[in-house]
Amino acid sequence: MRFWAIFASVFACLLLQPLSPMARPALAQDQSWLQVEAQPDLATAQDRARAYAAVFPNVEGYRTGAWYSVVLGPMTREEAGQQLLSLRAENLIPRDSYIADGSSFGPRFWPVGANDTVIVPQTPEDPALAAPADIAPPQETLADARDAENALSPEDKQALQTALAWFGYYDGAIDGAYGKGTRSSFAAWQSAKGYEPTGVLRTAERAQLLAEEAEETALYGFDLVSETESGIEAVLPMSLIAFQSYEPPFVQFAPRKNGGPRLMLISEPGDRASLAGLYDLLQSMEIVPPAAVLAEGQAPDRTLGEDSFTINATSDTLATYAWARASKGQVKGFILTWTPDNAAEMARIVQVTQASFRAIGDKVLDPGLVPLDEAARQGLLTGLTPRKPSFTRSGFYVTPQGAILTLAQDLDTCSRITVDGDLTASLTATDPATGAALLTPAKPLSPPAIAAFATAAAPRGADILVAGYAYGDKLPAPVLTYGRLDEANGLAGEPGIARLSAPVLDGDQGGPVLTNSGAVIGLLTGPSRDTSKTLPPGVVFAADAAALTAFLTRQALTPTPFSGADLPPDALSAAALGMTLRVDCWK
Repeated sequence: MRFWAIFASVFACLLLQPLSPMARPALAQDQSWLQVEAQPDLATAQDRARAYAAVFPNVEGYRTGAWYSVVLGPMTREEAGQQLLSLRAENLIPRDSYIADGSSFGPRFWPVGANDTVIVPQTPEDPALAAPADIAPPQETLADARDAENALSPEDKQALQTALAWFGYYDGAIDGAYGKGTRSSFAAWQSAKGYEPTGVLRTAERAQLLAEEAEETALYGFDLVSETESGIEAVLPMSLIAFQSYEPPFVQFAPRKNGGPRLMLISEPGDRASLAGLYDLLQSMEIVPPAAVLAEGQAPDRTLGEDSFTINATSDTLATYAWARASKGQVKGFILTWTPDNAAEMARIVQVTQASFRAIGDKVLDPGLVPLDEAARQGLLTGLTPRKPSFTRSGFYVTPQGAILTLAQDLDTCSRITVDGDLTASLTATDPATGAALLTPAKPLSPPAIAAFATAAAPRGADILVAGYAYGDKLPAPVLTYGRLDEANGLAGEPGIARLSAPVLDGDQGGPVLTNSGAVIGLLTGPSRDTSKTLPPGVVFAADAAALTAFLTRQALTPTPFSGADLPPDALSAAALGMTLRVDCWK
């Protein structure tokens, strides 16, 4: 059954081609053949020709020097190139088959009985005509390859340059002019494929290069997409993605199947400031893996230049490449996300998309193209889900270099800790006695204010205030919550713990507790850790200043002692807000 299927397919390709202007009968001077085999003796060559003739309708055989060549043809050179690609792809002819122009053909020996010179098999006793056993079959010489190349049309030459560029070997003009750059690119491709790097492609090599490009094009479905609404043109992998929606500033392309890539085109009005804002905001989105959770061995590539940015981040479950450029009052680019196990093919998509990407016209995606609420319109980030921390709490600066005290609870479960928005910090030490943790920012800071610790216990009933991010990241600055110091000990008289009455929230935990003088008397630890008891509302606890300064001293830090009179309300608020910052935990 397979034999007849192959026969039908090949017969349709080679014999029943329509007589269109592109496939008309060849003129004598334009005839070409596919040379598929060469044998050293006539009997073997006839056997091989007979085998090919059982499948192909146009088998011929010619004496070529000391060899007997089996060929398919004749046909036009264009047809020969097409058939070489398709038959090699189906493994119906050897990989080293090539296009011959017939100039080396001698007498014909197949088909038997054809009106041509009859070749009589030579006897082994005739040494002048016997083929030496150690002579290899005739191959296309470098001179032949040059002649064949010179015969190519300008379009054919440009197609080879395009294929070289497709695979990253060539970045020059697609002009069909084979200068030093093209020759070097040919040689680089030949070396990569294990061929002699001559800089001139033989017929089989040209066919392989074009076949590999055609195979990849079919695999990804690369197609030049002119997206007029966004003013963007690029080659996109349309076999893997499909247009989904306009969500300014994005054109959304969804994966065609689960686990496939997702692509977004970026198009909005703006300048370098807009570009920088988009760069910062994208890194707070779920589609961009944070730096601390990158897969082992990976390094983040996040570069903001004068007029463009690149983000290239990979985690164990997600990979994202984002690129955009600001030019002529427009910000345009693209974002591609995929799963890391498809890294090789995604690298090709990134390469092809970015190399072909260009702005067309003066148009950007109209924010009014689809209905958006005001928040989405202001952020211009609809369609992207902001990445949220696992929990948020407060902390405060304790040294001029930016060392931070906060609540230690659950920080050891964080894969990444950020402070003050997006600055990474490391967990340096914890204190089981107080429940406090010391954080060290990734780079030295200049805090607006630092804690000055009380050197004596505050009186019972003293007014206090707690500075903290009570509402997490919903507000851009900490809030102040006022309360009272109920006792300088725990409920059971435990030292090092202060009991407070204050309507604080979970986000306040880790923040500083201050008196009206501005002295820090503790770190808010929250309600009692004894879950077997339910305390009245507003009863909370704090690790006291003496225990905190002892902890810092053990870490070779020098806490600042408080000295001075009560601060005016404005100065007290400024000090409390200046020393307090947000602490985010990312799982």
